[in-house]
Amino acid sequence: MADYDVIVIGLGAMGSAAAHQLVLRGLRVLGIEQFTPAHTLGSSHGASRIVRKAYFERPDYVPLLVRAYELWDELGAKFGAELFTRCGALMIGRPESEVVSGTLASAKRWSLPHELLTPAQLHERFPQFALSEDQVAVYEADAGYVRPEVAVLANIELATGAGAELWFDTVVESVQLVPEGVRVVAGGKQVSAPKVVIATGAWAGRLADLNRYGVKVQRQTVHWFEPTNGADAFADDRFPVYMWALPVQPGEPNMELYGFPHLDGDRGVKAAIYRDTTNTDVNPDTVDRQVIEQEHERVRELLARSIPALAGPHTDSTVCMYAGVADDDFVLGVHPGSSGRLVLAIGFSGHGFKFVPVVGEIVADLVIDGKTRHEIGFLSPDRVAAQ
Repeated sequence: MADYDVIVIGLGAMGSAAAHQLVLRGLRVLGIEQFTPAHTLGSSHGASRIVRKAYFERPDYVPLLVRAYELWDELGAKFGAELFTRCGALMIGRPESEVVSGTLASAKRWSLPHELLTPAQLHERFPQFALSEDQVAVYEADAGYVRPEVAVLANIELATGAGAELWFDTVVESVQLVPEGVRVVAGGKQVSAPKVVIATGAWAGRLADLNRYGVKVQRQTVHWFEPTNGADAFADDRFPVYMWALPVQPGEPNMELYGFPHLDGDRGVKAAIYRDTTNTDVNPDTVDRQVIEQEHERVRELLARSIPALAGPHTDSTVCMYAGVADDDFVLGVHPGSSGRLVLAIGFSGHGFKFVPVVGEIVADLVIDGKTRHEIGFLSPDRVAAQ
């Protein structure tokens, strides 16, 4: 008899949600994490993540987000704390930019409530933003932010409370397919289960021949700044989350600035460059976690021409990692060739956190039934393996 019904490797954002959903369905669950609960060494930290439905990246994600919204509220209610705060979101740029045109395409395809604002209309409502006349903003009132560390802890605590066995500070040394299921060696111990979930984030290439999926890891930095006119104007009832396709200056790489309102406990207001193209691939074990002055000054200079009052003193920074595949879509499904024994939930970094609870639900479906009611064909591991 197998030691467990399912083993979940990686207990960050996706793994913790999967462990929670699986134990709720009556399975004997073992979760294994190489670091401490809700650690700051991967991609699931930094105090805030944007949550939005009108998805400029690809309209196919919208039905998953509709379900994620429901599950975020359910998770917060079970945990006894608000995880998802709706403060609105602005997608800003020239009309032809992907941020604006893609957002409008998703909103129109799925009949999502939204407003298209001119620079004058945006200034009247949110005077913090300095738009040029050739830009517009799409406002989605139902969007907002979630707190990643608290969300991961919520799934961990609820999973443990429901009977899941979770091991932390434990490195998985091998994952081997055997006739009766999957054998895992972790922390010097051997355990087995019919099914294994791999949700190892930036470390995806280390196990089960996942290096052939081409998961690239990039170092990214996020920063906090002290507003020059005080934090009140940036409270979440006055200032939404945003993503801004900034006009490109000669010799300047394409970039998108994003940020959040001022959150309780933060040393300033958070802002960063989304998928900073100046960063190169890194090894997750040796990534440089020191932030240099050039990195936060670059963001501060962008703020000076877009949200001037945020271009105050730099107060804090952190390093995280994006881990994704070439087409920037997730890898979510059954590992090809594993006969249903391995379920993959990898390649989310950069835009995955908002999907955490629905990914947990999908993974549980795949483990138990080998399929899900959610349309995830466009995320199939087969597409990446074929490449």
